[in-house]
Amino acid sequence: MLEEVIRKAAKEVITRASIGPAFDVATSLKGALEVEENEPAKLQLGAILKNIELSTAEKAAVCQDTGFPNFYIKLGDRFPIRSKIFDILTQAVREVTKELPLRPNTVHPFSEKNPGDNTGVGAPWFEVELFDGDYLEFYYVPKGGGTELPSKAFTLPPGVAMKELPRLVLDAVIDAGPMPCPPVIVGIGVGPSVDIAAKLAKKAAVLRPVGSRHPEPEIAKMEQELLKAINKLGIGVHGVGGKVTALDVHIEYVYRHPATFSIGVVFSCWATRRAGARVYPDGRYEFV
Repeated sequence: MLEEVIRKAAKEVITRASIGPAFDVATSLKGALEVEENEPAKLQLGAILKNIELSTAEKAAVCQDTGFPNFYIKLGDRFPIRSKIFDILTQAVREVTKELPLRPNTVHPFSEKNPGDNTGVGAPWFEVELFDGDYLEFYYVPKGGGTELPSKAFTLPPGVAMKELPRLVLDAVIDAGPMPCPPVIVGIGVGPSVDIAAKLAKKAAVLRPVGSRHPEPEIAKMEQELLKAINKLGIGVHGVGGKVTALDVHIEYVYRHPATFSIGVVFSCWATRRAGARVYPDGRYEFV
């Protein structure tokens, strides 16, 4: 039954994402240890890599903050199940929360009542993209609280925005300090309004692989320049100083209104967790 296949695939994806950072992130952390010269930072990176090794061996969550559950979904026009997908993925979150286990991280915003299973109104959070195809693809991204607290969004007059953008990003990194558990991935979103810019920044931080560059050369150059500038700040791993404050900087944009230039800055921590699967109509699935 296809519903059961989706649930099984989702449970495996949630488990994989929770146990360790994505492969590209873990590889980048090893690279950071090779270039870092500050001894306290090297000790912290060594501890991080040991933590990843232990969580993988023990099949336990890599961080005590197992994050708020987010799903990024690509849904083909001809995939046979559509309206039930949210319910199936939500049930998978409930089951893995109990079985792995995961820390219950969803609370009512006013009463702070915790249902205990990482679900609730708007939890998990779903972002859906439709396309011309016959399969379902989804990524699970648990986003921790420490990286959300320093996130920022601004709307500026277009005439000053390009001049102000680098300063705003660097100020956001300085204000964040050790809170988002550096080395971080910095996501920057640009669009017509703060909500759109923030969404783009979050996707840039959590979905783009470390080392990837924007396809437009000028934006790719901006990503590299900002990465160099951030790593010159000397904040370092967990704020102890050093050469590596950020693993990467990613910029995403959509067209904006002529009168507005909105910028979002969102962080993702060293334990950037993501995993995904593609499910086919015949019941096959594979990890992506």
